[in-house]
Amino acid sequence: MKDSPPPPIADLLGYLRELGFEDLYLRSGGAPPRPGEEAATAAAEPAPGGPAAPAGERAALLAAVAERAAACTRCRLSQKRRTVVFGTGSPDADLMFIGEGPGAEEDRQGLPFVGPAGELLNKIIAAIDLAREDVYIANIVKCRPPGNRDPQPDEAEACREYLEAQIELVQPRVIVALGRVAAQSLLDSKAPLGKMRGTWYRVRGVPTRVTYHPAALLRNAAFKRPTWEDMQIVRDRLLGVDAGERPQG
Repeated sequence: MKDSPPPPIADLLGYLRELGFEDLYLRSGGAPPRPGEEAATAAAEPAPGGPAAPAGERAALLAAVAERAAACTRCRLSQKRRTVVFGTGSPDADLMFIGEGPGAEEDRQGLPFVGPAGELLNKIIAAIDLAREDVYIANIVKCRPPGNRDPQPDEAEACREYLEAQIELVQPRVIVALGRVAAQSLLDSKAPLGKMRGTWYRVRGVPTRVTYHPAALLRNAAFKRPTWEDMQIVRDRLLGVDAGERPQG
């Protein structure tokens, strides 16, 4: 929580323009939550990457960015998508999960992490005494890659400003990268997931931890224990227990 008052909304809009968002339209009285979103009452600890939006205005600003993403045709993924899967959860979340991209069910519903992998993620969140509506969930790319293939580097780059805007607006205290693709993209690394685990990084100033994607746990039960160990460390960080970190990214 900040001791000083938040900066004027004009400062944040100026910062978003630096990310490439020239036109953001805020509805009078704020935007209604998107499906699955619930605003929390407490503001998240701000990341040092940019000015923090006042808690009551984050949902409206996220909705404005989502509207722009919904019309995006920057990469080939836009050609066969059914919906743009922007993100879901609390705009004031302390914890943000970032996966690689939507699958078939996510493309149908317009929400990230639904279906079996989403159900398992919900259980992982509950295991650290939170609920899905308490966190924010996003992906590296917002449109489904054909056949659920990995997003290509140029596709991730085309979507990067949307993800950066989500991080800057939500201002989470911790980010969890779910899976190799998300971790490599966020950390600009080619290292295997096993080597990226076990270390604190920083993504746009936010402490970041790498763990397995829930879909990997469904394929290989041996990943469940290390994932739980990772999430215990994340829980402790949110509770203020210092486990040490190595700045990177």
